[in-house]
This record gives sequence, C-alpha cells and structure tokens, in this order.
Amino acid sequence: MSETTPGAAEAATEPFRYAAALAAEIESRWQDVWEKEGTFNAPNPAGALSDPAAGDVAAKPHSFIMDMFPYPSGAGLHVGHPLGYIATDVFARFQRMNGHNVLHTLGYDAFGLPAEQHAVATGQHPRITTDAAIANMRQQLRRLGLGHDPRRSISTIDPEYYRWTQWIFLQIFNSWYDQETAKARPIAELIAQFADGSRPTPDGRAWSELSAAERDELLGDFRLAYSKEVPVNWCPGLGTVLANEEVTADGRSERGNFPVFKSNLRQWMMRITAYSDRLIADLDLLDWPEAIKLQQRNWIGRSEGARVDFSVNGDAITVFTTRPDTLFGATYMVLAPEHALVDSIVPAAWPAETHEDWKGGAATPAEAVAAYRAEAAAKSDVERQVDAKIKTGVFTGAYATNPVSGEPVPVFIADYVLMGYGTGAIMAVPAHDHRDFAFARAFALPMRCVVQPTDGRSQDPHEWDDAFDTYDSVIVNSAHDSLSLNGLSVVEAKAAATEWLAARGIGEGTVNYRLRDWLFSRQRYWGEPFPIVYDEDGVMHALPESMLPVEVPEVEDYSPHTYDPYDSKSSPKTPLSRNEDWVNVELDLGDGVRPYRRETNTMPNWAGSCWYELRYIDPANGEKVVDPANEGYWLGPTDQKPGGGADLYVGGAEHAVLHLLYARFWHKVLHDLGHVSSVEPFHKLFNQGMITADVYRDERGFPVPAAEIEERDGKYFWQGEQVKREAGKMGKSLKNAVAPDSICDEYGADTLRLYEMSMGPLDVSRPWDTRAVVGSYRFLQRLWRNIVSEDTGELVVTEETPDEATLRALHKAIDGIRGDMAGLRFNTAVAKAIELNNFLVKRGSTPRVVAEQAVLLIAPLAPHIAEELWRRLGHTESLAFADYPVADPVYAVAESVICVVQIKGKVKARLEVAPSISDAELEALALADPAVVAAIGDAPVRKVIARAPKLVNIVTG
Repeated sequence: MSETTPGAAEAATEPFRYAAALAAEIESRWQDVWEKEGTFNAPNPAGALSDPAAGDVAAKPHSFIMDMFPYPSGAGLHVGHPLGYIATDVFARFQRMNGHNVLHTLGYDAFGLPAEQHAVATGQHPRITTDAAIANMRQQLRRLGLGHDPRRSISTIDPEYYRWTQWIFLQIFNSWYDQETAKARPIAELIAQFADGSRPTPDGRAWSELSAAERDELLGDFRLAYSKEVPVNWCPGLGTVLANEEVTADGRSERGNFPVFKSNLRQWMMRITAYSDRLIADLDLLDWPEAIKLQQRNWIGRSEGARVDFSVNGDAITVFTTRPDTLFGATYMVLAPEHALVDSIVPAAWPAETHEDWKGGAATPAEAVAAYRAEAAAKSDVERQVDAKIKTGVFTGAYATNPVSGEPVPVFIADYVLMGYGTGAIMAVPAHDHRDFAFARAFALPMRCVVQPTDGRSQDPHEWDDAFDTYDSVIVNSAHDSLSLNGLSVVEAKAAATEWLAARGIGEGTVNYRLRDWLFSRQRYWGEPFPIVYDEDGVMHALPESMLPVEVPEVEDYSPHTYDPYDSKSSPKTPLSRNEDWVNVELDLGDGVRPYRRETNTMPNWAGSCWYELRYIDPANGEKVVDPANEGYWLGPTDQKPGGGADLYVGGAEHAVLHLLYARFWHKVLHDLGHVSSVEPFHKLFNQGMITADVYRDERGFPVPAAEIEERDGKYFWQGEQVKREAGKMGKSLKNAVAPDSICDEYGADTLRLYEMSMGPLDVSRPWDTRAVVGSYRFLQRLWRNIVSEDTGELVVTEETPDEATLRALHKAIDGIRGDMAGLRFNTAVAKAIELNNFLVKRGSTPRVVAEQAVLLIAPLAPHIAEELWRRLGHTESLAFADYPVADPVYAVAESVICVVQIKGKVKARLEVAPSISDAELEALALADPAVVAAIGDAPVRKVIARAPKLVNIVTG
C-alpha cells in the first residue's frame, strides 16, 4: 500500500511506521493527556480559576488569543472552517513556549435564525438541535488538537451566560450619554437633575408634575437603549423585522427570498450614534488592518457642515448640507417619502403652474404622494441608494423658500433620499451634485451655477453633460441683500454662509454622521428575552438583577406569525407572545405586587457576541460580569496597547462594520460605567483568508458533487456528463465541502494542520487541493524516520556533537522560524522546517541535540507528533511549556553571501564574501576581481558605492 493511502493493513504489518493508524493512536492519546492534565488551563490572578501553584500570575507575561465566535451549524465543519482556529492555536502554543500565560478558548454563538427555522420545519426545540451541533463541533475541533482551555468555553444559549447579556443590556438601558463629559452616566443622575430643576424638562414643567408615562417618554429620549417607532425592514413572509444586512440588494429577505417593505414599527434601539466620534478616534489606538479601520470610518461617515431651515407654509424643513457655500444654487428640495412633514405640506390641488411630468400621472398631490410612497416602500435602502439611470419622484405640490435668496423652490419626494441619513431632506444643488443633476434633467428643473467652473465650460449648467463638483474654486452668482459669497473660496464661503444663517436663527454649523442607531429587536423565538416589563399604563420597567436571567420560555409553535408576503400593512406577532402565562406576570418591583406584561421581542444574535471576551476571562463568576483583577490582567491598557483589549483577534473581514462596531460600542459603555478598565475589546485584529474549492456545474448550472468528478484529458465528468469547473467558496450548498474528519482519517490531524498552515499567507485566500495534502504527510513521515526506526520503534538519533554545517542549518532554521511564528507567517515557517528536515535526511544521521530542537520548532504546528517524539527522546513533561528554541547568532548568520558587482547598472561579477565584510574591504575585492578589471578597461573609475555585504556599484567614464 502506498504512502498516499494509509490504512489498517499498514498498522498490522508496519506498526512503527508513521501512517494513518499510528497518527490516529498518537493524536487520540495526547488529546486525552492534555484534557486529563489540564495542560492548556490558563490561571487567573483572582477568583475561581486562580491557581496557587502557578505562582505570581499577575507578574507573568500573558497573551489573550481569540477567534471570532463560530455559529454551531448542524452540517458540521468543512476544512475551510478551521483555518483561523488552527492558526490561533499555533500562535498560542508558540507564545506558551515563550513563557506566556496564554488564554485561548472557544465558545459558540448559538442563538439565531437557522436553528429556529429548523425548529419551525421539524417541531424540534432549537436547543436540542443547537446542543447537538455544538457537541459535534467540539468533537471535530478536539480531533484537530486545539489547545483550548475547556473551562472557559461558553455558549450564548446557556442561561447563566445570557443572564449577563441581559445584565449588560440593563446597564445600557439605565444609562444616558452626557455630551459635556463625553461618556455614559447612570440614568439616575439624569433623573436627579430633572428632579432638582438643574436640568429643565422640555415643556418647563416640574419633574414632579409629569405622569409616569410622561417621565418614561422623556427618559427614552436620553437612554442608550430605548424603544421607539422607527422605519424598519418588515418582511411579512418571515413575520419579522430584518436588519439591513439581512436584506438583499433587490429588496428581498436573504432567507426565503421574500419581499421586504419599509414600515414604521416600535422597536428597541441602541444609541450607538452617541459614540460616533469616540468610535472613530479610538481606531488610532488599535493594531488593525487599515482597510478595516477605513471601513469603520466610512460606515460612521462623519461629515462637517450646516443645518439649514427652509420655510414651507410656516413649517421649517431642516436639511443638513456639507456645502452651505452653494445655498444660492439650491433650486428645489427633496424629502424622503417617509418624512413626517410630507402630509402636512401637501396641498389639496396641484398649483396652476405644475409641470405635467412632476405629477406622476395623479389627479391630486395627495394621490401622487400616496402612490409613490407605496412604490418606495417596496425597495430596500440598498436599492434606493444605487445610482440608477432613471430618477424617480413626484412633486408634493408645495414650495419652500430658499433662506438666502428668498426664491420659491419646489419640494419633491424621491426614493434616493433616506430618513436614515441626515434629516431625511436635502436642498438640491443640481449644478454641483451628480445625483441632483440627473434628477433635475429628468424633471426639467432649473439649475444655477454657483461654483466657478475651472475646466473651461460655461456658467450655464443646461449646456453641461454633468454636474461640476469641486472644492478648489471660487463662488459666483451668490449675492442677495445682506449676504454675498461671490469671489470667496469654498472654505471661506462655507464659513460666511454658516455664520449668516446662525445670526438669523435659521441654521448652524454642525456635524452629521452616516451611522444610524442600532436596531436591536427581532420578532423571533430563539434569542435572548429582554429583561423589561410594562405596567398597566404601558410604562416600561427594568427587572432587578435578582430576577435575571429571564429564560426563554416554552412555546407550542416556534413560527413567527407570517402574512401574505405582499401585505406591507401587516404587523409582527412574536412567538413569545403565545405563552400568555409567561407574558402576563405578577411581580413585586418595589411597590407591591402588581400585574405586568413582558417584552415579547428578542435580542438579535449580535447581543451575545458583543461581550464574550469578558466571559472568557471570568466564566465562573456568579457575582460580577468580570472580576476587575482578571479584566485588568487580560485586557487592561499597557504601553504596547494603550486602549487595552485582547492581544490577538482572528476572524473574517466581513464583520468589519457589524460585530466589531457593536462590540466596541458595548465595551465603551461598560468602560464609562466603571465595569472594565480597557476602552477597546480587541487590540490586534488579523483577518484570515478563505479556503476556496473547485465548483462543478452541470448544463443547468446546478452544482454536482465534487467528490464524484472524473477528470479525463483535461475535461471533467459527472455520471458520464461533462461538467464545467469554476473556483468558488467551499460549502454544503456547492457540494464541494471536504470534511476535516476524512483528512484526519486518511493522514492524521497533524498533517491537516500542517497543510492548512503551508497553503499560503494566512491573510490570503487559497484553493484546497486534497492531492497536495500528501506533501505535508510525507514531511512528517521523514521527520519521524529521522528520530524513530520504522522497523523497531527505537530511537535512531546519535549522541554525536553536531558539526558546524549542521549547527548552521539548525540555527538558521531557528532564527527564521521564530520570526515567522511571531509574525503569523506560518507558511514560510513550514518551508523552513522542511528545509531543515531535508538537510538532516541528506546528512544521514540526526544528533540528539538537533532532533530535540527540530521537534520543539515543529511543536506548535504539529503538536501530537511533536509530543510523541519529545517523550520518546526521554522527556517526561509535556513540551507545551518547553522553551521555544532561540538561535545562536554565531551560527544563525550565513557563512557567506553573494555580492553583486555592477558597472553602469549592469552585473559584471558575483563575489562570495563573508556577511561581516566592511564596505572598504568589499570595494577592494570588487576592484581586484579579474572580470571587473576587464570590464573597466582603461576607463577611469569616478565613483564606487559599496553596500556591504551584497552590492557594489562602480561608476566609470
């Protein structure tokens, strides 16, 4: 049987050969040892997980290494999933061998829609499905030899975990953001200000005169977690509200492909916008990829400008503009279809001068507005923001007054304006904005040039092909009464216009953000219940900590109440609302037993992943979310990480503006309230690439099983039919998933680990090739043979002193691999380990001292075989805590290097020189080389530039 097909026969005939059977036995045995001895249990400085035997833990260097929370899929893992988990394990083992106390564990983000939908389809409780998926995933990950601390592993569906998720929600609910101190403060302090009169109520009444409902409503305007009627993505076909990320570009649900409508519903929101500036500023504290930082900055979208009031029939429509310098060029306005003032400004009939194209074919403005609103409600925000070639909208029949020119400007509604950004209203300056220009062309609206063109075009926008948009010019055609901007630069004009508006009380300089408050409720079953109840007057009350957790109740039907998918007027009825015994309760919240009604929405699955790094630190703490001593030790700020946070966080770049932004927000609130010392949850972020795989499609374009493909003469066939091959993601739906279990069965887990780490740079996507796995397998076989006899199982290492060539090969490898490990360059570390092992193969014998160093070098990458060889070399303790090799600089430096000698930029000689050679010595050698002498000839040498030890450049003539 060949090396590529190991099996049971080999185990019987060659028991000492490193093949699948021996690898499986070694791996299983060492996994049992690690589990029994708690090898990877990291001691805390305080609390239940502290260990007196560990000594002064607080004085020891430490590393907190994390993977992004996995969702426990019932389909199990494919070989693409563990890429990041293996990488963090390799780095964790490396850090541990460098003397660090390493916290490395893995939990499960277990609430969510997939398990709920399975429950809807089968009637099986989602906990059963989820627990089974977690058990399967744990078994798969254990087989890979991941060095996790199992005591710290958590699941978001564990009531003892989501008790603290609910507790954190209450901290946010019971807080407000004080703009003066730029931090969150307890809501009790705000109530005290209202009560003593130091902060007046909006209508001037005393706090004591307000009813409980009025107080509740007023505090809701300040709370960081609040309930409000807001525009949401309502999906009748699923019976739930969806987040923007759950809606496709064509306005349908990602799951089920149902239409999604905009609807106003009461929802829980998180006031993440209060932290916009801090979320931007503190990015400078983080060691994150610049691309991720840029995505967050763009998502938050901070822009400076002015708020301007346009008068419409006595009402003020406020717009935000970054270009108040162009106010004289505003020739019409556009409101979002959902804008609150639309109904009040619409007249009963069309004004006499109304252009027919503005009416949308309707007899009255009200009919036109109603029809267009229905059309816009069927589109997602993404669709509405796409720069479509055809601009749509209708005239409201109303005119606003331009505040600087006094001119009347028509007011339209159009779907390219969103309530979610700015004020939901814009002043349209078509001559200098591309979208406004296209809209104005479509509706024959006037355009006025107010920024002097610098590209030779005239000042008549009606002659232009597109808008002229620049900051590098001067203002023209912008003077009326007391305000003239003509001749000013854009920057000067912006300041002058803003000052003029503020002096008249019709505008002010301000900052706007693209970021919107976080929609935080779902109409689902399988999620964390809110710790909120309502009294008979509808006033909300936070449950006391003693009543947590509010556990997910049993219900007879897990399905949301679905409707006709096209019934945009329907409204949610949640699964939790069906358990009336749970919903309607009698509680004593401090003023006697009274009836209450529970909140029947659930939190989104983002909730549990917003803070899990804190529970990893202190999972057994039943008194606090985290002990300050433990949080300070693992996450606290240092000179190297001024904002604090986990030392390494590895995961996909797709979470840049969702999970990562949400987690940063929660952490900052907890910091403001004094619960954590760190201001950021994750100091260093690394985005691993993806493992891709070939996808095979039949003539219909449907994927066919990749494992059943036959290749003949460069073509691919499935069941006799020729199919097309393309690159794609790996997954169950594309029928190209490769289970890690099958690779472990055939080659062993160490081979899988080594192959995945050797495929290419960790941050780059790479294609899976099962045929290439054998290369890593053969390397481990050669390593084994260099130390253990395949015939007898005895050691074959020698006790000889290594010669200089061997020492140079060893320490060159140590120096390179150590640097690669620290820099997460695992692919090149593997290459250097193979190079060293090949040297030993050619040498013919392996000195013990070299064998031991080679085993330690490979240990983080292939820990099972390394532990086994370490034990066979006579060591009784696990190498998990052995010192990682350090290179001797005497031998790590190359014995000689090649120096290139150039004359007029052309290579004329190559010299083998010592790495320590000086510039003067190198220059002398180069000028004496016969090839160089011949090349120079009689030409005078004008200059010699020596860059020891690798380059000499000679200038002649």
